[in-house]
Amino acid sequence: MNNLDFEKMNGLLPAIIQDSYTQKVLMLGFMNKEAYEKTLETKKVTFYSRSRKCLWTKGETSGNFLNVVEMKSDCDNDTLLIKVIPEGPVCHTGADTCWNEENKNDVLFLEYLQDFISKRFKDMPEGSYTTSLFQSGVNRMAQKVGEEAVETVIEATNGTDDRLIYEGADLIYHLIVLLTSKGYRIEDLIRELKKRHKE
Repeated sequence: MNNLDFEKMNGLLPAIIQDSYTQKVLMLGFMNKEAYEKTLETKKVTFYSRSRKCLWTKGETSGNFLNVVEMKSDCDNDTLLIKVIPEGPVCHTGADTCWNEENKNDVLFLEYLQDFISKRFKDMPEGSYTTSLFQSGVNRMAQKVGEEAVETVIEATNGTDDRLIYEGADLIYHLIVLLTSKGYRIEDLIRELKKRHKE
């Protein structure tokens, strides 16, 4: 990002701050070249305050730092997208975002879980239940998916809601393990569902 256009807005660039995990937009700030360089150096987001005419690192007084994961410029090199891991609420009001939204997206945990299981498949650490499943072979993994599906059905028809959720979670976990062993990811199922979906 050597060609950032700080001149278009009199030395400033808008910086959109996005949670790297939930993908929620957290806030918008402005950076001059010095703030940008300090952010690169410290890996904590630093802005230029237009009202106080000085740099400020988000979290320097509250402790709610924005830890940089990735920085990108847009197609015109005049706006930044900064993906972060926030430490605590972002807005000065105490809200998670400056739009008073809850910074949460539990569905994205499936992507994290997929990455975790893929790493287990690659590293095969000893003593891991997931490793033992991979080592048991595709037939056993497929059998486990079948067993968990049956247990989910039983809880849905004759069990409790708590056990239904528990067994359903087991089913999804074992399905991801099976997919991974075959060279696929949970996202492949999502793509198939999107193809089938009609408004």
